[in-house]
Amino acid sequence: MKFLNIQAGPFSFKARLETAQAPKTCARFTGMLPFRNKVIHSRWSGEAVWVPLGDFDTDLEFENHTCHPSRGDILLYPGGFSETEILFAYGSASFASKMGSLAGNHFLTVAEGQENLAELGRLVLWEGAQSIEFLAP
Repeated sequence: MKFLNIQAGPFSFKARLETAQAPKTCARFTGMLPFRNKVIHSRWSGEAVWVPLGDFDTDLEFENHTCHPSRGDILLYPGGFSETEILFAYGSASFASKMGSLAGNHFLTVAEGQENLAELGRLVLWEGAQSIEFLAP
């Protein structure tokens, strides 16, 4: 599997799994498919939405981690200083929490549907939580 389909609110995306750079994170996440949850707007990370996962134990360490995701990068923060979460950057972002800067495992990159990233962010910011679903193609 090289790609995942993502349905976030009314928007569809196709994202490339970053298996060479984050093999353990990709394997762990694809083992959880289909993954369904809600996405809310970030509080500290700029132009990003996130899926809070609380104290969910991913059994992962850091790999291909970054504090500065690019537009369309999707990170999995395995927990530790803050709660476990998925961060989905739709624009300029600097991953952080109330504890300060965080680094998350960059494991997915939006390859199709980039034209809808900013609109997803605006929708979540102004209309609130949206359903999000990650599916195998």
